[in-house]
Amino acid sequence: MLRYADDAVIICELKDDAERIYKVLGQRFEKYGLKIHPEKTKLLDFTKPKDDQGKGSFTFLGFTFYWTKSRKGRWMVGRKTDGVRLKRAIAAITAWCKKNRHKPIKEQWEILRAKIAGHYAYYGMSLNYQSLAEFLFEVKSTWLKWLNRRSSRASFTWKSFTDFLKDWPLPRPRIIHSYC
Repeated sequence: MLRYADDAVIICELKDDAERIYKVLGQRFEKYGLKIHPEKTKLLDFTKPKDDQGKGSFTFLGFTFYWTKSRKGRWMVGRKTDGVRLKRAIAAITAWCKKNRHKPIKEQWEILRAKIAGHYAYYGMSLNYQSLAEFLFEVKSTWLKWLNRRSSRASFTWKSFTDFLKDWPLPRPRIIHSYC
């Protein structure tokens, strides 16, 4: 069972178990005066692969769930940022940088740090480090692009921007919510 705020994903090894839980879950919730939203509750066939090829995935709460193997070789459910959500987050950063490129660099830096930290707070799950790193790279690229458009001549090369980031660091990707 994977919980996130007031949502949950229950993953069963056997389809019969999933169907049995699906049938009794509503009754169990009623016992506590709660209701399950019928349009938001689904039974998905997310069958564990029988071979070494991890196949099958589904998207929920901005994450893509997929089968993968642990370091010990056991099957487990992995989570990564849904591609659509990642593109939307990058587009939002791009729009913000474009709109606020005239502001002082310190002010831009402080706000970008907060935006990045917020992204990590939501998407910083085990097995999602690659998506977090991709997000950070895109933020850096976007910020560089819009900083260079503040005047008629480019102010930074990638190397000088990297040196600049040593003094004005952006938060590094980190896993905040671990499976453990």
